[in-house]
Amino acid sequence: MGAGGAPSRRRQAARRPRALPTGSFPFLLLLLLLCIQLGGGQKKKENLLAEKVEQLMDWSSRRSIFRMNGDKFRKFIKTPPRNYSMIVMFTALQPQRQCSVCRQANEEYQILANSWRYSSAFCNKLFFSMVDYDEGTDVFQQLNMNSAPTFMHFPPKGRPKRADTFDLQRIGFAAEQLAKWIADRTDVHVRVFRPPNYSGTIALALLVSLVGGLLYLRRNNLEFIYNKTGWAMVSLCIVFAMTSGQMWNHIRGPPYAHKNPHNGQVSYIHGSSQAQFVAESHIILVLNAAITMGMVLLNEAATSKGDVGKRRTLC
Repeated sequence: MGAGGAPSRRRQAARRPRALPTGSFPFLLLLLLLCIQLGGGQKKKENLLAEKVEQLMDWSSRRSIFRMNGDKFRKFIKTPPRNYSMIVMFTALQPQRQCSVCRQANEEYQILANSWRYSSAFCNKLFFSMVDYDEGTDVFQQLNMNSAPTFMHFPPKGRPKRADTFDLQRIGFAAEQLAKWIADRTDVHVRVFRPPNYSGTIALALLVSLVGGLLYLRRNNLEFIYNKTGWAMVSLCIVFAMTSGQMWNHIRGPPYAHKNPHNGQVSYIHGSSQAQFVAESHIILVLNAAITMGMVLLNEAATSKGDVGKRRTLC
């Protein structure tokens, strides 16, 4: 009886729960409070992020580019949480700033933003905004920015890297170039849709009409078509346009010149050998034309058999 009851008592003792040490209750309570606090903080972040995205989507539904001051910039771009990319154009569009480049860049930026806003791929992962110098001076000072326009990409996590600043001086600010840069930084591809522009077609039609009318009026005397001097002038104009970089300007779309919004200094010559301004092309064109005209005058002075005084003047 005693021998048979010993195993039963041992099994009952094994099933009886052990009492925890008295000092472990505060630790468990602290751990429970910490878990509750972390869960509440995570929920708060999710709610804050949802509110920010909802507000940005509401702004985007009204305008493809929304303007930001210092407070909005810090709330929606600098302060986490953020799960979206933000493209910001820092500019100076007020008339007193006299920044013609800013207005040209703004037109291309508007085309790009509209292309994204009205595309089927539009989502809450990419937004376009703008900070004007007169509305967000503190933002320019915070970023140590002293020139406009400037395009920057603010990624969902971390700080912007060097490649997140668009190289406007080298590439230009055409909407297609901006879209390519955005695809490289965000993996979001924006297909640019430009509004129809009939100015080129109209100009071509006017030119054809003018040439056709001239040929019709001179139909009885078309010797001017065989004028070597005329064809030489046309050829020189084409050469001047190509050697001065006009085709590069047409492809890249650089600004005419660059004006510093702080000191008002205007630069007509680009500081890099990888880019140029439109004004720089015009300067090169004039220089090439002057050199060519000088060579023609020297040739005339040397080969003509006219008055010596006239030849000396040509020389």
